[in-house]
Amino acid sequence: MSLRINDIAPDFTADTTVGEINLYDWMGDGYAVLFSHPKDFTPICTTELGLMAGMEDDFAKRDAKILGVSVDAVSDHHKWKADITALTGNEVHYPMIGDTDMKVAKLYGMLPAEASGDVGTRTPADNQTVRSVFVIGPDKRIKLSLTYPMTTGRNFDEILRALDSIRLTAKYKVATPANWKVGEDVVLTAAVSDEEANEKYGGFDKKLPYLRTTKQPG
Repeated sequence: MSLRINDIAPDFTADTTVGEINLYDWMGDGYAVLFSHPKDFTPICTTELGLMAGMEDDFAKRDAKILGVSVDAVSDHHKWKADITALTGNEVHYPMIGDTDMKVAKLYGMLPAEASGDVGTRTPADNQTVRSVFVIGPDKRIKLSLTYPMTTGRNFDEILRALDSIRLTAKYKVATPANWKVGEDVVLTAAVSDEEANEKYGGFDKKLPYLRTTKQPG
């Protein structure tokens, strides 16, 4: 069964490049960005893991930790790191799960439950659905999920943008419009009365009967 927004993110314990971790304990009271890749030593994923290594501080500023996963062994991950650094100039410090029993991939609906066999013989095409990003909130619920085809590199700037929105809208009764960026006007939710909008947000602009905008709070 696929995971939907606000579903509880399945907890797990797994072997990683920094040792064994339990998801809930590792993420603590912050956010986690779980992103998967079909196979080590593949071109697009090499660019992605290097980019994420360079963005780790950007995620940390948003109280978010990065966690990579593929069905390859941890020993392969460690070897792959050298290629990632050579290509991008960024060293991978975030954990990379060695999901050799495909437990995590199956828990998160990226592979069917009946998937089996030696992961070492599986090709990228066999694992092509292991190309997802999950943002997990402090309440351990799925806040965002995206799945990309193997031939399309993921846009992690968009993940940061979405994370900014997720964190803002969790704190205030607002939503963010299309292409919103930090500092731009936001949309008041239906839960905010006109009186509350004037009191708490310093007024609003009524664009449509059902659409009111105001300055970004905070």
